[in-house]
Amino acid sequence: MTKLAHHKKRTEMSTEELRALQEPFKTRYRDLPGTAIVTLSANGTLGDGITCCVQAGKTTIEAGLHPAVGGTGRHACAAEMMLEALVACAGVTLAAVATYLGIPIDAGTIRAEGELDLRGTLGVSNDVPVGFQRMKLFFDLDTTATEQQLKTLLELTEQYCVVGKTIANRPTLSISKVNPK
Repeated sequence: MTKLAHHKKRTEMSTEELRALQEPFKTRYRDLPGTAIVTLSANGTLGDGITCCVQAGKTTIEAGLHPAVGGTGRHACAAEMMLEALVACAGVTLAAVATYLGIPIDAGTIRAEGELDLRGTLGVSNDVPVGFQRMKLFFDLDTTATEQQLKTLLELTEQYCVVGKTIANRPTLSISKVNPK
């Protein structure tokens, strides 16, 4: 298993603790389905040059062009941030599913890859779609789980990962002008 630079020993949450934590939410959402609908949002401001400053938790990330389309490499790339969101969501989902099922995982790494044909992004060819054509997600887990447990764990992670399902199911996107002056 590969190690991340900031790897630390996993602290465990018991199956019972996770179920106790989530059960009130599950009960409320079963009884009052409308309360399960939430709207998440992200905000950004245009920065210097061709950048956008995105509020991410308690920090601001300055995103810009990828070097393969003219960027300097000093800014975050939104397409890479999308892969990072997939890694984050898949990792949290896998940890929750493993905890819920009582599958021990001592450590693990998650890696996402996405393949782009930049001719679409740069308008070089109208026949090439803009965006990722293929994405892959890899898990490297330190676990004593059986092959069947791992199969179930990965299937349920794929089933419940919000970012993964969003990418797979392509939600509708509308773009509009807000507060015109």
